[in-house]
Amino acid sequence: MARAVATPVYRAVFCDLRTDRVLDVLPLTEARFDDYIGKPGSLSATVPLPDPALAARAREALRPGRTAVWLERDGDVWWGGVLWTCTPATDEQGRMTVQFQAGTFDSYLDHRILSADVVLLRADQFDIARALVAHAQEQDGGDIGISLGAETSGVRRDFTSGYTALARVRELLDKVARLADGFEWRVHCYRDGQGRRVKRLQLGHPKIESSRADIVLDHPGSVLSYSLPTDATVQANVWVARGESANTDQARDSLPLTAAASEPADLAGGWPRLERTSDHSGVTDVATLRSLAEAELARQRRPEIIPELTVVLGDRITPALLGARIRLRIHDLWHQEGLDARYRIVGLAVNPPQRTRPETATLYLEGA
Repeated sequence: MARAVATPVYRAVFCDLRTDRVLDVLPLTEARFDDYIGKPGSLSATVPLPDPALAARAREALRPGRTAVWLERDGDVWWGGVLWTCTPATDEQGRMTVQFQAGTFDSYLDHRILSADVVLLRADQFDIARALVAHAQEQDGGDIGISLGAETSGVRRDFTSGYTALARVRELLDKVARLADGFEWRVHCYRDGQGRRVKRLQLGHPKIESSRADIVLDHPGSVLSYSLPTDATVQANVWVARGESANTDQARDSLPLTAAASEPADLAGGWPRLERTSDHSGVTDVATLRSLAEAELARQRRPEIIPELTVVLGDRITPALLGARIRLRIHDLWHQEGLDARYRIVGLAVNPPQRTRPETATLYLEGA
C-alpha cells in the first residue's frame, strides 16, 4: 500500500515592518508566491472573512506599507516581504474576503532615496551595496532589519551619487550590479539556528551560487511540463550606452556622452549586425559608460533562452535553491536525440496545494 503524502501546512505571519513584532496569524486561500534573483518577488493571497471577529483582526493586521508578511511552510520560512496593497471585497451572496499583495523586502528599497551625497572611492563593490542599504536604514524610520554581511568581491570601484539626483536606492544598487564584472543581490529570508526570522542582504560575484550538488530533473519524469523559448528580439552584437553631457560651459551645446561595445567575431561568423542602446542618467564618465555597454553586450549577445519547468514540489525543491544548479534531461519529439543540459535556478514560483490540485513549483532557469 502506498504511503499517504502529508499535505504541507502554510501559514502567514503578519508583523510590524519596523520591529517584526507579530500582529496576527491569518488563514489564506488562493495563495501564490514567487522569488527571484535580480528582481522583486511577490505574494498574492485572499483572507476569508466569515465573521466580524476575523474581519476586525484582519483590518488591524493588514496595513499596507507598514506590515511585513512571512509565509511559512511546515514551520520553515519560505517567503518574506512588505504588504503593499489590501482590497476588501464582497460577492453577490454577501461573503466577504480581503485580497492582498506583497513584495519581497528588496521592494522596500524602491521606496527610498538617498538622503545625502554618497561618495566612495576604491571601495569593494559589495561594500558599496552594503553602504547603500545601510544609508537607507540609518535614516529616521528607515530601519526594517535587513542584516548586512562582510563578504568581499575583490572588485573595487568609485561610486558617487548626489542627493539632488533623488535616485532610488534600489535603482542605484542595480546600476552598480550591472557594471562589467558586477554582482547579483537579493534579500534572503530564512529562520536561523535560534528560530529567529532573518532578512539578509545576499551578495554574489559574479553570481549568487548554491553549494548544493546538482539536482537531476527528467522529462518524462519529475518535470510535469516545460517551456524552452528562444528570443532573438533582445539579441545584440553592438551595444551603445548613452549618458549625460560632461560639459560645464553653458555657452556651448551640451551633447550626451556615448560609448559602444561590439563583438566583431559575430559579424565575421555570419551574424547580421544587431544593435541595441541603453540610457544611463547621471553618468558623465566615458569609462563607466563603456563598462555598462560591455556588461549589457555580454548579457544580450546570444538569443535569450529563459526555460521554465513545472514540477511537483517536494523535499528537493525549496526557495533556498535560488542560485543552485540543476541537470535537465529531456527526451521527446523535439529532443529526439535527448537533451542533457545544466541550468541555474534564478526564480521560483509556488502554487500551494488546493483541493483540486497538488502543490507545484515553476522554476525559472538560465544557462549554467
